[in-house]
Formats: sequence, structure tokens, C-alpha cells
Amino acid sequence: MPGTLRELATFFLRLGTTAFGGPAGHIAMMEDELVRRRKWLSRESFLDLLGASNLIPGPSSSELALHIGYLRAGWRGLLVAGTCFVLPAACIVAALAWAYVRFGKLPVASALLYGVKPVVIAVVLQALWGLARTATKTKFLAAVGLVSLGLSALGLPPILVLAIAGASVVLGDQAIRAMRRDRALSLAALAVLRPSARSAGLATAAAVSAPFTLGSLFLVFLKVGAVVFGSGYVLLAFLRADLVVQRGWLTDSQLVDAVAIGQVTPGPVFTTATFVGYLLDGTWGAVVATIGIFVPAFLFVAASGPFLPRIRTSRVAGAFLDGVNVASLALMAVVTWQLSRASIVDPLTAVLAVASVVALVRFRLQSTWLVLAGGLAGFLSRLLSGH
Repeated sequence: MPGTLRELATFFLRLGTTAFGGPAGHIAMMEDELVRRRKWLSRESFLDLLGASNLIPGPSSSELALHIGYLRAGWRGLLVAGTCFVLPAACIVAALAWAYVRFGKLPVASALLYGVKPVVIAVVLQALWGLARTATKTKFLAAVGLVSLGLSALGLPPILVLAIAGASVVLGDQAIRAMRRDRALSLAALAVLRPSARSAGLATAAAVSAPFTLGSLFLVFLKVGAVVFGSGYVLLAFLRADLVVQRGWLTDSQLVDAVAIGQVTPGPVFTTATFVGYLLDGTWGAVVATIGIFVPAFLFVAASGPFLPRIRTSRVAGAFLDGVNVASLALMAVVTWQLSRASIVDPLTAVLAVASVVALVRFRLQSTWLVLAGGLAGFLSRLLSGH
């Protein structure tokens, strides 16, 4: 066990320091290192953990790290993996928040990201290819994945796409079993899922300054961590309602800067909370906000982790999870496409992306080193060009 905990700590500390590219990039790097190289778990188990992470609120890549930690070393593994993944990113964001407060502007990170982003695209594409071959076990699952891809591209909320996919596979599985029992059953008898979703809007009101306390800061981020699904832009909407509109603690400009820092630094996007907390009350504010937003993820995974093996043994729950798995990959694919349009913008970034694919597939280089090499290439390119 101690050796396992050290391995978890070492890997997730490194990942939290180098994992650019948002949740899709984090997930791809975990798959590359832990499934393909170390073989800590099978692709099937990895997909189940990914699907379970997408079904609960909070940062999906962080929850995947927590699930992997629990699978490897129980409750202590969960705590070690989650803490080591979040801590490096939180420290980096806190340092940038200090610079922001001191100098009044964001440090320049464009040169680094210029080279890192096309490499991340290559890493995610490799992971998607391997995981999709495992997840699409039947033609029906492949069809559900394609439909999920279309729904996600049309802008449906991620949780609704996951629910539709999971329920569709359950209904499809039940229909197939019924057809096997009764050959006379016609295809017209298959039920068509017509899911409905309630749309939840954020209340708007005139900004009224509310008294600031560390306790109220903790509760704000505890609530956000417990209810937010989706990307950093969804996080932006919730934080704006609470911190700008209702309480008047931040300006719109400060909040946009905070979300930008969370997205351009390695590790979880939810470390935006660290930046906001530092702006509001220095080091203690950063600590309280970070703990508040990540505590729900630890609790949700701790509560759901022990039940995953039972879910897979249930035919209905297992079918639902199969649907969620292919939909999760569809969501990753859409995010990757959106990111690629902003990442591969000229011949150099195209060369970096293609070279990274070759290095991963042909030479099986570690994704971490490729990310670092991409960052260096981007920095040198901007330095030589004088930008």
C-alpha cells in the first residue's frame, strides 16, 4: 500500500503540473499513462470510471482522478490522488493571482499555450480512438454515440446528452431481449425515448454589495462545486450570478480574468476558485475557496465509488453506463473539435499536431514530455518572431 500511494502521489503531482488542455486533455493523459503504459486498469474500467464521473456534478477530470485513486488504494488512494492533482494547479493559480494583484494585469501565457494546444489535440485524438474502439461494442452503441455527437454539437446540455444516451441504450437492450423472447414482436413496438428537461436559469438582480466573510465565501464555492455540470463557461455563469450580481464582491472584468487563468493553467479549471479567493482575501481566501469548490467532488466520489462494481453487474444499470460511456466520448470529441479550430492556426501548429500524433502512435512517447516540448517550441517561436 505505501508503494501504491507513492506511485499515485508521484503521477498525479506530475499530471497536475503539466496537464494543459482542460478536462479532455487531462482524461487523455490519464488514459495514455495509466491504461496504455502502466496498465493499472483496463480500457473498460477506465470508461466506466469516466462515465460515472460525468454523471455527478463537479470537475469530471478531478473526479476521474479520485475514482482511480480509490480503485488503486481505497480511501487513502482517493485522498492522495485528488489532493495531488489539485494542489499543483492551485499553487500555480495562487502565484498568478499574486502577480495579478501586484501588477494589475495577467502574466503573458500565450507563447506557452501556442505550442501546447496542438500537442494536446494529438493526445486527445489518440485517447479517443482507443477508447471509442472499446466503448462501441455493438453497432447500436456506435449509433448512440453518433447521435450523442450530433446533440452535443447542437448545444444540448452535457447532462441531458448523457441521460438520453443512457436511457436509449437501456430501452434498446430491453427491446432486444423482448424480441428474443417473442420473435413475433414488430419493430414498430419499440418505444421512443422522449426526454424532457427543465431549464434552469440564473436569477438576475441589481448588484448589491454583501458583507464578505470567509464562511460565506466557503458556502458560495461549496454550492457551486455541488451543482455545476459542464465547462468553465458554465462555471462563469454561476460565479457571475453569485459574486458579481448578488454580492458585488467582484467586477465582470475580474471574473473573466479569473476564469481565463483557470483555463490557461494546468490542472482542473475549477482552480478559478483559487484565483477568486485570493483576490477577495489573499492566501486564506484562496485556501477556503479551493477547499469549498472541490469538497463536493471528494464526497460524491467517496459515496458512489464503492457502488460502481454493483452497477456493472446489473443488466439495466450496466446498459445505462454503456450509453453514458459512448456519450462521454462524443462530448470529448466535440470539445476537441472546438479546441482544434483555435489551436491549429498556422503551419507550425499543424506540424506540431502531426508530429505529436506520430510520436504517440509510432514511438509511444509519453504525453507529458510532448506537452513540455510543445510549450518550449511555442515559447521559442514567439521569442524568435519578436512577438
